[in-house]
Amino acid sequence: MKNISRRDTIKTLTLGTGISLFSPLTLVSCSNKPKKDKLGVALVGLGYYSTDLLAPALQQTEHCYLAGIVTGTPSKAESWKSTYNIPQKNIYNYENMDKIADNPDIDVIYIVLPPSMHMEYTIKAAQTGKHVWCEKPMAVTVDECQAMIDACKKNNVSLSIGYRCQHEPNTLEYQRIVKEGLLGKVTQVDCAAGYREGRTDHWKQKREMGGGVIYDMGVYAIQGARLGSNMEPIAVNSAKVWTERPEIYKDGLGEIVEAQLEFPGGVIGNIKTSFAENINFLNITCEEGVIEMAPFSAYSGIKGKSPLGEINFPYQVPWQQANQMDMDSLAIIGGKPMPVPGEEGLRDIRIVQAILKSAETGQRVEI
Repeated sequence: MKNISRRDTIKTLTLGTGISLFSPLTLVSCSNKPKKDKLGVALVGLGYYSTDLLAPALQQTEHCYLAGIVTGTPSKAESWKSTYNIPQKNIYNYENMDKIADNPDIDVIYIVLPPSMHMEYTIKAAQTGKHVWCEKPMAVTVDECQAMIDACKKNNVSLSIGYRCQHEPNTLEYQRIVKEGLLGKVTQVDCAAGYREGRTDHWKQKREMGGGVIYDMGVYAIQGARLGSNMEPIAVNSAKVWTERPEIYKDGLGEIVEAQLEFPGGVIGNIKTSFAENINFLNITCEEGVIEMAPFSAYSGIKGKSPLGEINFPYQVPWQQANQMDMDSLAIIGGKPMPVPGEEGLRDIRIVQAILKSAETGQRVEI
């Protein structure tokens, strides 16, 4: 990230805002498999998502635990040390986090920073020899995503992207119905993800930090269309990016995005994402009925219905994050493929870039 110091970035950070049908079955070498049944996790970046969701979730997990932190704010370090009884030797800053390489307590480094910082710190984490988890969106560009994947492969560590929804049972259930063709072929998907964002000076409103709704909530809408159709889009037929609050979303940064994705066989996916309104649904139209998920990506629960019956496995916050981290930990412990590897995050960013190009040019963009 340019023109903004790491410490300034972290001080202003309040990070808000999934097994994959498309994950490659590639294994991380067992030579790097931890010889333990519960993994130590170090969180990098102590904004909202780490503080309010990941840290509490790590008190619920069975196969991993909060072992360390990386922060540029000394007061946060002291508070977390006291609250979670974190040993001083497991507390790092952004200048010395490479020393995690020598700490046997830490097995996984979880990057929870603005998108513009994901590549730099994922690579740094991989170079310690520890496994890496990174929040979504994976990065700002496809090239950055590929550099992250390459760094983890070079250092023989696994990489997982924090798509909590791809780990949770309601999402897995609608995917199963589609994949097994229980309602016939999919003919159309419609998906929307958004909320009314009240902050005005957050990374989400700063282009240089990976801001704009398409990178944040937009990735959920893209995921809904991809997972709901059980296909990868071949093109963005059209896209529109605009703002209703130009004093906040400046210089063309998108507060609202709409796009039409084209999938094989002429299947259409209509998506909308917004920082201006509360929207959260996924409708999967099949030959023999519609699967309706609403909400399809909320922290508080995901539920829906289809002609086959209700889709509603209940759970409490922060169960999704705890389930995600437990599933990823079990994959590492067992030397198995990550449920949501880096390649999955790269796919979404490729689509994000195509949407932005289509909006800019007014043309259909092949993916």
